[in-house]
Amino acid sequence: MSIDLLRHGDTGQRSYRGQLDDPLCELGWRQLREAVEGREWDRVVSSSMTRCAAFAAEFAQRRGLPLRVDARLAEYHFGDWQGVPIETIAATDSQALERFWADPVTYPPPGAERFDAFRARLSAALDDVAAEVADARTLVVTHGGAIRLLRCVAEGRGFGDMAGIDVPHASLHALHWNR
Repeated sequence: MSIDLLRHGDTGQRSYRGQLDDPLCELGWRQLREAVEGREWDRVVSSSMTRCAAFAAEFAQRRGLPLRVDARLAEYHFGDWQGVPIETIAATDSQALERFWADPVTYPPPGAERFDAFRARLSAALDDVAAEVADARTLVVTHGGAIRLLRCVAEGRGFGDMAGIDVPHASLHALHWNR
Protein backbone atom coordinates (compact mmCIF):
# COMPACT_ATOMS: atom_id res chain seq x y z
CA MET A 1 0.00 0.00 0.00
CA SER A 2 1.16 3.48 -0.83
CA ILE A 3 -0.44 6.70 0.41
CA ASP A 4 0.63 10.09 -0.89
CA LEU A 5 -0.80 13.20 0.73
CA LEU A 6 -1.18 16.20 -1.59
CA ARG A 7 -1.80 19.66 -0.20
CA HIS A 8 -4.24 21.75 -2.20
CA GLY A 9 -2.86 24.55 -4.37
CA ASP A 10 -2.88 28.26 -3.73
CA THR A 11 -6.21 30.01 -3.13
CA GLY A 12 -4.83 33.54 -3.20
CA GLN A 13 -5.77 33.99 0.46
CA ARG A 14 -3.18 34.85 3.13
CA SER A 15 -4.51 33.80 6.51
CA TYR A 16 -5.52 30.77 8.51
CA ARG A 17 -8.28 29.62 6.14
CA GLY A 18 -9.26 26.55 8.11
CA GLN A 19 -12.76 25.50 7.15
CA LEU A 20 -13.52 28.54 4.99
CA ASP A 21 -14.39 26.97 1.65
CA ASP A 22 -12.14 28.85 -0.76
CA PRO A 23 -11.74 27.86 -4.41
CA LEU A 24 -8.33 27.50 -6.00
CA CYS A 25 -6.93 30.45 -7.92
CA GLU A 26 -5.39 29.85 -11.37
CA LEU A 27 -1.95 29.51 -9.79
CA GLY A 28 -3.32 26.82 -7.47
CA TRP A 29 -4.74 24.81 -10.38
CA ARG A 30 -1.40 25.05 -12.21
CA GLN A 31 0.56 24.03 -9.09
CA LEU A 32 -1.57 20.91 -8.61
CA ARG A 33 -1.47 19.85 -12.26
CA GLU A 34 2.32 20.15 -12.24
CA ALA A 35 2.62 18.26 -8.92
CA VAL A 36 0.89 15.14 -10.30
CA GLU A 37 2.46 15.21 -13.76
CA GLY A 38 4.01 11.82 -14.58
CA ARG A 39 2.85 10.23 -11.30
CA GLU A 40 0.54 7.22 -11.04
CA TRP A 41 -2.13 6.29 -8.49
CA ASP A 42 -4.93 3.72 -8.42
CA ARG A 43 -7.50 5.83 -6.60
CA VAL A 44 -8.11 9.27 -5.12
CA VAL A 45 -9.57 10.31 -1.77
CA SER A 46 -10.20 13.99 -1.08
CA SER A 47 -11.29 16.47 1.53
CA SER A 48 -14.78 17.75 0.76
CA MET A 49 -13.57 21.35 0.75
CA THR A 50 -13.65 23.01 -2.69
CA ARG A 51 -9.92 23.76 -2.83
CA CYS A 52 -9.27 20.00 -2.65
CA ALA A 53 -12.38 18.33 -4.07
CA ALA A 54 -12.54 20.34 -7.33
CA PHE A 55 -9.03 19.32 -8.33
CA ALA A 56 -9.49 15.72 -7.10
CA ALA A 57 -12.64 15.37 -9.22
CA GLU A 58 -10.91 16.73 -12.32
CA PHE A 59 -7.85 14.55 -11.79
CA ALA A 60 -9.81 11.35 -11.09
CA GLN A 61 -12.06 11.93 -14.10
CA ARG A 62 -9.13 12.60 -16.47
CA ARG A 63 -7.32 9.46 -15.29
CA GLY A 64 -10.40 7.26 -14.97
CA LEU A 65 -9.75 6.66 -11.26
CA PRO A 66 -12.25 6.04 -8.49
CA LEU A 67 -12.76 9.07 -6.24
CA ARG A 68 -14.09 9.14 -2.71
CA VAL A 69 -14.73 12.45 -0.96
CA ASP A 70 -14.36 12.37 2.83
CA ALA A 71 -15.39 15.36 4.95
CA ARG A 72 -13.17 14.09 7.80
CA LEU A 73 -10.13 15.21 5.75
CA ALA A 74 -11.14 18.89 6.14
CA GLU A 75 -8.68 21.37 7.59
CA TYR A 76 -8.51 22.28 11.27
CA HIS A 77 -11.11 24.83 12.37
CA PHE A 78 -9.09 27.78 13.66
CA GLY A 79 -11.98 29.33 15.60
CA ASP A 80 -11.64 33.10 16.05
CA TRP A 81 -8.41 33.09 14.01
CA GLN A 82 -10.04 31.64 10.91
CA GLY A 83 -9.71 34.10 8.04
CA VAL A 84 -7.43 36.44 10.03
CA PRO A 85 -3.96 37.11 8.58
CA ILE A 86 -1.21 35.62 10.73
CA GLU A 87 0.51 39.02 10.77
CA THR A 88 -2.60 40.50 12.40
CA ILE A 89 -2.68 37.77 15.05
CA ALA A 90 1.05 38.27 15.66
CA ALA A 91 0.49 42.00 16.11
CA THR A 92 -2.51 41.67 18.43
CA ASP A 93 -1.74 38.47 20.37
CA SER A 94 1.79 37.26 19.62
CA GLN A 95 2.02 35.25 22.86
CA ALA A 96 -1.09 33.22 22.03
CA LEU A 97 0.25 32.57 18.53
CA GLU A 98 3.65 31.46 19.88
CA ARG A 99 1.98 29.16 22.43
CA PHE A 100 -0.19 27.63 19.71
CA TRP A 101 2.81 26.93 17.47
CA ALA A 102 4.76 25.40 20.36
CA ASP A 103 1.91 23.30 21.80
CA PRO A 104 -1.30 23.25 19.71
CA VAL A 105 -2.89 20.66 21.99
CA THR A 106 -2.69 22.79 25.13
CA TYR A 107 -3.00 26.24 23.53
CA PRO A 108 -5.50 26.16 20.64
CA PRO A 109 -6.83 29.38 19.11
CA PRO A 110 -9.90 30.81 20.89
CA GLY A 111 -13.04 29.00 19.76
CA ALA A 112 -11.05 26.44 17.75
CA GLU A 113 -11.77 22.79 17.13
CA ARG A 114 -10.55 20.57 19.96
CA PHE A 115 -7.22 19.15 18.92
CA ASP A 116 -8.10 15.61 20.03
CA ALA A 117 -11.19 15.79 17.79
CA PHE A 118 -9.03 16.95 14.85
CA ARG A 119 -6.62 14.08 15.41
CA ALA A 120 -9.42 11.52 15.84
CA ARG A 121 -11.26 12.47 12.63
CA LEU A 122 -8.09 12.56 10.51
CA SER A 123 -6.79 9.30 11.98
CA ALA A 124 -10.14 7.58 11.37
CA ALA A 125 -10.16 8.84 7.77
CA LEU A 126 -6.65 7.47 7.16
CA ASP A 127 -7.49 4.18 8.87
CA ASP A 128 -10.34 3.82 6.36
CA VAL A 129 -8.08 4.73 3.42
CA ALA A 130 -5.56 2.10 4.53
CA ALA A 131 -8.24 -0.57 5.06
CA GLU A 132 -10.08 -0.05 1.76
CA VAL A 133 -7.57 -1.49 -0.67
CA ALA A 134 -4.39 -2.74 0.93
CA ASP A 135 -2.30 -2.82 -2.26
CA ALA A 136 -3.58 0.35 -3.94
CA ARG A 137 -1.55 3.46 -4.61
CA THR A 138 -3.74 6.19 -3.13
CA LEU A 139 -3.58 9.95 -3.58
CA VAL A 140 -5.18 11.82 -0.67
CA VAL A 141 -5.88 15.50 -1.43
CA THR A 142 -6.08 17.48 1.80
CA HIS A 143 -4.75 20.49 3.73
CA GLY A 144 -1.53 21.77 5.28
CA GLY A 145 -2.60 21.34 8.90
CA ALA A 146 -4.01 17.89 8.17
CA ILE A 147 -0.77 16.79 6.53
CA ARG A 148 1.31 18.13 9.42
CA LEU A 149 -0.83 16.30 11.98
CA LEU A 150 -0.88 13.03 10.02
CA ARG A 151 2.88 13.14 9.57
CA CYS A 152 3.35 13.67 13.31
CA VAL A 153 1.11 10.69 14.07
CA ALA A 154 2.75 8.43 11.45
CA GLU A 155 6.29 9.48 12.35
CA GLY A 156 5.80 9.36 16.12
CA ARG A 157 6.53 13.08 16.51
CA GLY A 158 5.10 15.46 19.07
CA PHE A 159 2.47 17.92 17.86
CA GLY A 160 4.76 20.80 18.80
CA ASP A 161 6.75 19.76 15.69
CA MET A 162 3.84 20.63 13.39
CA ALA A 163 4.90 24.25 12.86
CA GLY A 164 8.33 23.08 11.69
CA ILE A 165 7.04 20.71 9.00
CA ASP A 166 7.22 22.42 5.61
CA VAL A 167 4.04 21.82 3.59
CA PRO A 168 3.95 24.24 0.65
CA HIS A 169 0.98 24.43 -1.69
CA ALA A 170 0.68 21.40 -4.01
CA SER A 171 3.40 19.48 -2.16
CA LEU A 172 3.37 15.67 -2.04
CA HIS A 173 4.14 13.74 1.15
CA ALA A 174 4.56 9.96 1.19
CA LEU A 175 2.92 8.56 4.30
CA HIS A 176 3.55 5.21 5.95
CA TRP A 177 0.31 4.64 7.86
CA ASN A 178 0.73 1.64 10.16
CA ARG A 179 -1.56 2.31 13.09
